[in-house]
Order: sequence, then C-alpha cells, then structure tokens
Amino acid sequence: MKKLLTLLLPLLLTGCFKVGPNFHPPMAPVQKEWMECGEPDFDCSDADLADWWTVFNDPKLTELIETAKCQNLNLKTAAFRVVASRYLLAITVGEWFPQLQELVGDATRTGISRNAPNTLFADRFFWNFNLGLLTSWEIDFWGKFQRGIESASDDLWASYYNYNDVLVILLADVASSYISIRTLEERIQILKHNIKIQARSLEIVEARWQAGVVTELDVQQARTLLSATRARLPALEADLRVAKNGLSVLLGAAPGDMDYYLDEPGTIPEAPKNIVVGIPAQILCRRPDIRQSLYEAAAQSARIGVATAELYPAISISGFIGLESSADTMSTASGGGGSLFSTDSFNYFFSPSFAWKIFNYGRLRNRVSFEYSVFCQRMISYQNTVLLAYREVEDGLITFIKTQDEADLLAKSVSSAQRAAELARNQYVEGLDDYTRVLETDRTLVDQEEQHAISRGNIALSLIRTYRALGGGW
Repeated sequence: MKKLLTLLLPLLLTGCFKVGPNFHPPMAPVQKEWMECGEPDFDCSDADLADWWTVFNDPKLTELIETAKCQNLNLKTAAFRVVASRYLLAITVGEWFPQLQELVGDATRTGISRNAPNTLFADRFFWNFNLGLLTSWEIDFWGKFQRGIESASDDLWASYYNYNDVLVILLADVASSYISIRTLEERIQILKHNIKIQARSLEIVEARWQAGVVTELDVQQARTLLSATRARLPALEADLRVAKNGLSVLLGAAPGDMDYYLDEPGTIPEAPKNIVVGIPAQILCRRPDIRQSLYEAAAQSARIGVATAELYPAISISGFIGLESSADTMSTASGGGGSLFSTDSFNYFFSPSFAWKIFNYGRLRNRVSFEYSVFCQRMISYQNTVLLAYREVEDGLITFIKTQDEADLLAKSVSSAQRAAELARNQYVEGLDDYTRVLETDRTLVDQEEQHAISRGNIALSLIRTYRALGGGW
C-alpha cells in the first residue's frame, strides 16, 4: 500500500493529464512585400518605428505626444487592466494549491436534558473546545487548474498588448489632431490674407466708382466677394476650437488649458519624402492588436480544457489536524486533567473522496461546445485582424503617394492663380478688363490656396495612418 501511494503521490500533486486542446497559432495570410515597394521613396527594409513622430522634426508635436503618454486617461485605464489581469493570474495560480486552508476554533457549551437517553452516568453540562487546521484540496488530476492558469496568463498578455494598442492609437490620434489644428490655422491665415487683399480691392473699386470710371455693379460685386470670403472664417474658427477640444481630451487636460499647450499658431509639419516601412512579415509581431487577438485565442483554447475537465470525476482530499477537549468547567479546560493543550487532546482525520457529475443533462458537454465555438470565433478574428492590418498599411501608403502628387500639382496651381489674380487686377486698374475677371481670379486663388493647405495636411495625415497601421509607437 505504501509503495502504491509513493507512486501515485507525484501524479496527484502534478496532475496526470491536461484534457482539452493544446493551442497552436492559426495560419494567417502572408504578404511577401508591400505593393508600393517599387516606389523610389520607400525603404522596405527592417524598420524601427518606436518614435516615428520624430520624422516630422516638430518639437511641439513631440511635446504633445510625451504629455499624452503621461496624462491620457484611456491609457491609464488600460494600464490598470494589466494590473487587474496580473492579480487575477495570481488568484488563479492559488487555486492549484489546497483550496481550503483555514485555522478554525470554537467553544461550545452544552446542557443535556435529564430525561434524555443514556444520561445516567454522563456529564450533562460541559464545554467542548476545538482548535486546529481544516483543509480541503481538489487534486488537479485532469489539469483543470493548470488550464485555468494558462488562460489567465494568456489573458494577462492580451491585456498587456491591449495597453500597447491603446498607446499606438493614442499617439496617432494626438499627431492627427495636431496636424488638423495646424492645417486649420494655415487655412485661417490664408483667408485673412485674402480678405486684406479683397478689402484693398474694394477700396480701389469704390474710388473708381466715385470718380465715375466704373458703375456701381463693380462695387457690389467686390463687396459680395469680400463678404463671402469673410463668411468662411467663422466655420473654420469653430472647427479649430473643436479640434483643440478633442486634443485636450487626448492630453488628459481641460479644454481651457489648451492655450498653454498651443500658445500660438504654427505651420503644417512637413512629411519626409523617403520613409521606412519594413516588410509585411514584421507586422505580425509589431502590431499589438494582432498579438492581443492571438493571446485571446490562446486563452479561449485553455478554457476548453477547463470545461472538459468538468466531465471527469473531481478527486479531493480533506482533513483536519488539531486539538479537541471537553470539560465540565472552563477552569478544567484551561488547566485540569482535560486540558485542551495536552497530548491527549490531539485529533485528526483524513478523507480522500471523489465527486462525479454524471447527471448533468448535457450541460457540461454543451459548455465544452460553447467554449469551442467561442475559440473558433477568436481564431477567425485573429486572421481577420491580420488582413485588416495589411489593408490599413496599403491604404496609408497609396494615400501618401497620391496626396504628394496632388500637393505638387496644387502648388503649381496656386502659383498660376496668384499670377492670374495679379494680372487681372492690373488690367482692371488700367481699364483693359472688367471686374468680373478680378472676381473669378480672386475666388480661384482662395480656393486653390486652401486646397493646397489641405493636401499638405493630408500628406502628414496619411503618413501618420501608415505608421499607426504598421503598429509604430511602442
């Protein structure tokens, strides 16, 4: 018997089996290279994108990003999710050891009726004292608790990568908000500059009208253009305030504090022509949401094992070791012949047992099937996350290329519009053309300058989207 216990004890302590599937990462779509790698401005070698925002060479942007890292509330919430997952793992590890370990004690005063049976020679009034350690241990024979530890560990890793995913999104959002603010500020400056020019033109037209050189029609047309240009300012100023309010939330600051962070208008940061994007295979390791999805699938795989273990008998060991004494008075219990702390008071019991849920009406098997169905969802979600990552990178790269082409063409358009507006004004003053040509060229100039500013902002925004899609920033 002793030999048999010697052989079985290590198995009982370590767990004989781990029922349920062992997790293997699913096959994911693999792309060998980015479609734009043939472009001369793209470097598809290994890339370090931890501090991608430094490519803009904008100290204010760097300052805002560092502030967001320290103060953003969503990031802090994600950090505490990691802490909570770590404690949950510690709790789960504790389940592998004896589940019940209690120091117990009680004192009971008993009085037995004189008319009760078998009380003729018995003590009818006495105290009963107990003190000892009560324990109960469900042996992890089927690996249920080990699977639970695996699941909690994978959940911890998933929460860690969720934190990094929140960080990646946060940094991209801060940079995008900053670019949008600088773009709006530049558009406002463009409008104000053109308003001054149009106001000067109105003065010239009014002077020519008073001199009888032109009709009142020219004056009203000039006033219409000036008022229309001025009317575009309030909407842009409102958009600017809204963009700053949005940035304040990302920084974990009140909207009224934004004047401290952005004390004066600035220019749109220039994106570099040459960028490093790495190879597609790197995205599987760099994107934190892909890693999070993978660990979520692994955690769910372990839950299948936990549910499967419920189909088998639970083997437990219960026991008590301690002291027990009865006495007819408190003084006897504390120091007489029936002392609680004498060797004669030593008491213990040891009780192996098993429990098997044989009549569960299919609930346990349905639980296994349910956990497996959720696992299949996690696996598909992982594969879909990989596909979406590839798509987001490709979208960012092609947008970056085409917005650069657009900005180059709009720069030429702005130069031509400026020259056309200058010629139209000179010809109008010399009496060689009517004011309609001036209106058309001034209106076109404002539109083209605004579109050029927007396209320059879009270049930076598309590059930010690309770095976000590549998982840069952590």
